[in-house]
Amino acid sequence: MEHTDATDPADDGRVQGGDFVRTKGAILWGVGEEWSVEEIEVGDPREGEVTVELAASGLCHSDEHLVTGGTPVAFYPVIGGHEGAGVVTKVGPGVTGLQEGDHVVTAFIPACGQCPPCSRGMQNLCDLGAHLLAGTSISDGSYRVQAQGKDVIPMCLLGTFSPYMTVHQASVVKIEPDIPLEVAALVGCGVTTGWGSATKVADVRPGENVVIMGAGGVGMNAVQGAAAAGAKRVMVIDPVARKREWAMDMGATHVYENAEEAAGKVNELTWGRMAEKTIITVGDIQGEDIATALGLTGKGGRVVVTGMGNYANMEVQLNLFELTLLQKDLQGAIFGGLAPRNAIPELLSLYQDGQLKLDELVTSKYSLEEVNQGYQDMRDGQNIRGMIVYSDADRR
Repeated sequence: MEHTDATDPADDGRVQGGDFVRTKGAILWGVGEEWSVEEIEVGDPREGEVTVELAASGLCHSDEHLVTGGTPVAFYPVIGGHEGAGVVTKVGPGVTGLQEGDHVVTAFIPACGQCPPCSRGMQNLCDLGAHLLAGTSISDGSYRVQAQGKDVIPMCLLGTFSPYMTVHQASVVKIEPDIPLEVAALVGCGVTTGWGSATKVADVRPGENVVIMGAGGVGMNAVQGAAAAGAKRVMVIDPVARKREWAMDMGATHVYENAEEAAGKVNELTWGRMAEKTIITVGDIQGEDIATALGLTGKGGRVVVTGMGNYANMEVQLNLFELTLLQKDLQGAIFGGLAPRNAIPELLSLYQDGQLKLDELVTSKYSLEEVNQGYQDMRDGQNIRGMIVYSDADRR
């Protein structure tokens, strides 16, 4: 890591208006390419911003959608990563409630606390989310990261695939300093999204039957949430045998390889009533998954759509006759319907009390240089959550 004055003529035009940190980052230069680990420049904080030195970053499937083109961005290059935790190293003017040395977790949805959704208790729908895919900073509409002299869009205004990031204060949540940062990173996305999908959006009640489609980094935490909410049965569908085994360790009561196998078993276990709640947490949702989930769900039941698909996919399969006459509910979910500033500390408190498994979710650790191997392992079904753990070598 090298700290440089941007007024140096050799650096003119790259990061303007202040100093910057020269470090490494995993950059994506186009759809279908691999992540390129190379030198980047991270600008110092401006109004309302902080710089954070990250300890770790989760390898979430949402970043894979940048590789496939399933999630649109204004332009490339993009620096990936949106699930991280670290220590504040610099504080810009106008920042409140944060100081150097504070431990923080990233929130992939910024939460200003003042816009209409935030004021109604829906921080996960904060109006600042309008900036997410454009990549321009909340404070002034510019960019904080450059690579090869070009502006870089940070994933979800964060870019945790680098040991340093400069972000708006609305995008980080302060946590207790005694919580290990490597596991704290998980609640920045996957844990909170899955847990809230079960406990808040699905509103799982004691004694209910719950089906969870997909047992990845989000689905495993939907399993934990459903079990904690008192579900009678937590029935998980995933084609990967190892993931089905892991799901049982996280609180699943029954596991199935595919929806066809699950349908008959759910019907048998519930005496034909089917599940009260079905949560879709597959990594790349398809239109036919909706009809499948509704078929697994009984009268008056709810299907929660948490998994992400291609932004251009408009084709959805569902039986409108069944939807109406059986009064089923189809509900979208982002960040598990939870408020980042409340949920992140609360979930970490559950972890401290032994009521939430986090350490067990990290199945493999990688250096920044191994980011592509981490995503290949994800595609091969070998991880619940791969985790980049930063070292001094990553910072130089």
